[in-house]
Amino acid sequence: MSQSVDDLLEAARKAARHLAQEPLTERADRLERIAEALESDREALVMLAIRETYLGEQRLNGELTRTTFQLRLLADAVRQGTFLDVRLDRPAADWPSGPRPDLRRYRVPLGPVEVFAASNFPFAFSVAGGDTASALAAGCPVILKGHPGHPELTSRTAALVETAVDLPGGFGLVTSVGDGVAVLEHPHLAAAAFTGSISGGLALARIAASRSEPIPFFGELGSINPVVVTPRAATERASDIAAGYVGSLTLGAGQFCTNPGLLFVPRGSAVLGEIADRLADVAPAPMLNDRIASGFHSVAGQMAQVPGVTAPVEPSDPLSPRLLTCDLQTFASSPVLHEEAFGPLGVTVTYDDLDDVVREIASLPGQLTTTVQAASDEAAELADLTGALAARSGRVLWNQWPTGVAVSAAQQHGGPFPATTAPGTTSVGTAAIDRFLRPVAYQGWPQSALPAPLQDSNPWGVPQNIDERTTYA
Repeated sequence: MSQSVDDLLEAARKAARHLAQEPLTERADRLERIAEALESDREALVMLAIRETYLGEQRLNGELTRTTFQLRLLADAVRQGTFLDVRLDRPAADWPSGPRPDLRRYRVPLGPVEVFAASNFPFAFSVAGGDTASALAAGCPVILKGHPGHPELTSRTAALVETAVDLPGGFGLVTSVGDGVAVLEHPHLAAAAFTGSISGGLALARIAASRSEPIPFFGELGSINPVVVTPRAATERASDIAAGYVGSLTLGAGQFCTNPGLLFVPRGSAVLGEIADRLADVAPAPMLNDRIASGFHSVAGQMAQVPGVTAPVEPSDPLSPRLLTCDLQTFASSPVLHEEAFGPLGVTVTYDDLDDVVREIASLPGQLTTTVQAASDEAAELADLTGALAARSGRVLWNQWPTGVAVSAAQQHGGPFPATTAPGTTSVGTAAIDRFLRPVAYQGWPQSALPAPLQDSNPWGVPQNIDERTTYA
């Protein structure tokens, strides 16, 4: 893995041609080999991750299991072939828009993809994480930019992935910032994926957009994941809501992109006091590294200094969970309170009228998730609130908490800017493959020259949507 950037990208360019043409079964086998390699080295990988990230053994084992499951789920999706979206239109002389020729459309891999590993998920969003897995599932070679927060783990995992991919140029690693930028600027690169800070993501997005040939940049950047508690829910379930909020807010020391950092509660409800009492009992937990801890303290300090903000919980330790509260007017006029603290800090906003919250939600920046905590029979009464939440996020939750992100077919882990740079996509679940594909149509080609998925004989056995109509009715 000591190749130059030019050598890496030239090898990736050649590998891209091979990957685009190989049978889907071979592509799926490759993903499963990666999963098997990670499982076989589980103990050593987890010990490395513990040493470099301060995360616990149980959390890291669970994350590694999620990572290998994700690889296998994507392998299943590849074998099914539905993601190719094959469409065959038979010739139709009487087609209303003019004679329809023989048209055959499917989706092909973009080409080499650069993946920027995340700090807070050293397995699930890192070397062999979702972006790498979905790019390989799409048939794209991957150049991985390692995260400096876990260098030894990155190196060991990358070696396992490279061996399992078993294709020159199919997977490569760079570790320096300079090389990461050089890869992003290289003419052979076709797309990039990133999980991290808003500032870092926007800097990279600008590079991707300013190339002589701009490329897609799929960035997950930041989210405070607002939760709205209705007056009835606050009266009926104050204790349960407080327990759920504190558990979700402090999970992973508040270092998940889905921690609910913002909570709207009715003025005078018991929810706020319950949260404060429970949060005071949560022990401090180490953060990923000193840089992240420093950033958390800086943002938390700025928020606490906003006039009108109070702190119901005084931290007993620099790493203790924190709680700030203010009224809706203070929150609306203070942009710093809309920022992600990336740590165990909750901003609670009291309101008098739910309609005011609906208007405030509409003015928030884009989010990964939004949540309603309501009475069980209130859904029909909350259409305006639900619509506002759905307009500002990629996943809307009802009486649940956002820190669980299931890896599945229907998952949407993305949202309007700045939650992501591409709100029409997801970075979790089988639909994540879609990011690294583009459609191509073949018109009037002989059978023998068509790609396998478009042939009438369908040698890959993929689903084909065939329009046999000779006219439109």
